[in-house]
Formats: sequence, C-alpha cells, structure tokens
Amino acid sequence: MKKLLLICSQNKLRSPTAEAVFTEYEGFETDSAGLDRHAELPLSTEAIQWADIIFVMEKSHKNKLSKNFQPFLKDKRTICLDIPDEYGYMGPALIKLLK
Repeated sequence: MKKLLLICSQNKLRSPTAEAVFTEYEGFETDSAGLDRHAELPLSTEAIQWADIIFVMEKSHKNKLSKNFQPFLKDKRTICLDIPDEYGYMGPALIKLLK
C-alpha cells in the first residue's frame, strides 16, 4: 500500500479534493495538509514521515516544503502537479486534472 500525502496552501480546495480522488484507487492510502499556518489541517512532520510520496500543487509549495521541512524529506519523493489555485473543492475540472 503506497501512502500519498497531498499538499496545497490552505488544505481547503485542491489537496482535500486530491485526497478524495485518490482514496478511490486501490493500493493507495491518502492524507492531505496545508503549508500555511492557518491551514485547515497544517502540515506536520508526522505526516511527512508517514508518506511514501508527497504531491504538491505548485512549485512554490515545493520550495516552502523544502525550506521548512528539509530534515524530514530525506529519501522522500516529492512531485509537483502544477495545479494553480483556481479550482473549487471537488470541482469537475480539478478532478479531471488529478485523474
């Protein structure tokens, strides 16, 4: 079972949608978090340690992740999806992009 961590800024729209979408796929466990201090569910070191693969929505998220959590990212694969902050929660266009 691969553990996927999906990250955006606030954990309100993109990453929770991605978590819901990938939960439907067999062989994956998913979790999501936000990088901002006031995110719905702020990113924790425990979440990073739990994950096999980390997905961020934008390059700025990857930079912030590296800057703030570098010691915990050793041997972690991080993938940028290049999905801008212009989609609503569970929006059909966002779901299509994620799939």
